Amino acid sequence: MTTPTHRFLHALDRFNAAHPWDHNAHYHRWVMRQLPGSFRTALDVGSGTGDLARLLATRAATVDAIDFDPAIVARAQELTPPDAPVTFTAADALTGVPAASYDVITCVAALHHLPFTDALAHFRRHLAPGGTLVVIGLWRARTPGDHLLGAAALPLNAATGWIRNKGRTACPPASMTAPVRPATMGFPEIAREARRVLPGARLRRRLFWRYTLVWRRD
Repeated sequence: MTTPTHRFLHALDRFNAAHPWDHNAHYHRWVMRQLPGSFRTALDVGSGTGDLARLLATRAATVDAIDFDPAIVARAQELTPPDAPVTFTAADALTGVPAASYDVITCVAALHHLPFTDALAHFRRHLAPGGTLVVIGLWRARTPGDHLLGAAALPLNAATGWIRNKGRTACPPASMTAPVRPATMGFPEIAREARRVLPGARLRRRLFWRYTLVWRRD
């Protein structure tokens, strides 16, 4: 039986589909605020169409950007000026990272595609002393607090889509064409495991079904 709640949520889904916006790109400027004014090397894991990699390139001497989807990597290369210091590679994040250390490592909406603990340990090994790791991740709602935060995001999500698209219907931006996968870990589990692998890591739930993780290596 279809309830008023189900009808409302279905209508909201249709509205959001007609007024799409990139929740991950929403946090890119926040990511940049966690980083030094300039740095030598950066690695962007799950780089998608390269939006964040291109931002990193405004401060870094070189940026390595890696994504497992060859089609999205090709699109990122098309969108990136030839003189930008960014190298895009289609590869697995745990086996395809160059044998190097990085001053900055970023990972936006990609960690839940990977073995969580192994990926964080891998990032730690590739982070140079004094380097910064910044993750924007997805969490699965499990607790009453999770569901309350998700409910609070619903009207804000719809309003943001309406404002960004100036009230007009629109196609999803190129950055939203990458393959997606739902999160499976709840935030308490994410925070507990992250702090075990990365002692002192700072984690926080955020709006729009995201969390942030920042860790600086001594």
